[in-house]
Amino acid sequence: MNPDNILYKEFDHVALIKVNRPDHLNALNKKTLRQLSQTLSQIESNKNIRAVIITGAGNKSFVAGADIKEFSAYDSRQAEILSREGQREVFDKLEHLKKPVIASINGYALGGGLELALSCHIRYASAHAKLGFPELGLGLIPGYGGTQRLPKIVGKGHAMEMILSADCISAKKAKEIGLVNEIYSAEELLPKTLELANKIASNSPLGAEKVIESINKSDLSTGFETEIKNFAWLFDQEDKKKGVKAFLEKRKAKF
Repeated sequence: MNPDNILYKEFDHVALIKVNRPDHLNALNKKTLRQLSQTLSQIESNKNIRAVIITGAGNKSFVAGADIKEFSAYDSRQAEILSREGQREVFDKLEHLKKPVIASINGYALGGGLELALSCHIRYASAHAKLGFPELGLGLIPGYGGTQRLPKIVGKGHAMEMILSADCISAKKAKEIGLVNEIYSAEELLPKTLELANKIASNSPLGAEKVIESINKSDLSTGFETEIKNFAWLFDQEDKKKGVKAFLEKRKAKF
């Protein structure tokens, strides 16, 4: 199992998934999302795997968002499909995977990259990591569950501040608000994440599965549906056109 944009390794009962687009700061394009979905499906059916780690290739970025060039010309119908399919095939699948998943955030976790980390069950970060939702600066909102998962983890006030400001926060701030569990140096991050994964893998796999199911029990279907519709609607609005155009021209948008 080693698709182009996803690197995969197994360490005893632990699976390591690495998003492998370092030249693009590991941005999530459609190919990467498809390969990630396929990898998660194979892990789900692999009885040997009891814990999973997700990280990014290189030392700059975990995942620096979605690949904006791919959807810059989308209309609302295409955007709704993008959001709905992405949620079903990757982000929801990840959140409800029967094996515990740890995000090893080794750099930028922005937009869709932060949503990927939020879909994991536990988050460790390097001291130089930066986390945030820049979507409002593009005239958009998070479209892969960010408005639903973030407030559950950090509370409504912190979620509103992060998403409405479109600012990045430091790993230190992320730990203060409960967004990440622990912070380590760049050198320590993956070994410490693997240490936790091995500890989890040593416990009852069936018990771990039921812990995930129980904690994820709350029904968020209405919230996700609202997010999908709002995300899609914005693709027909002038703010999105201005924001994405400015991004592609490497300048700040003026709304």
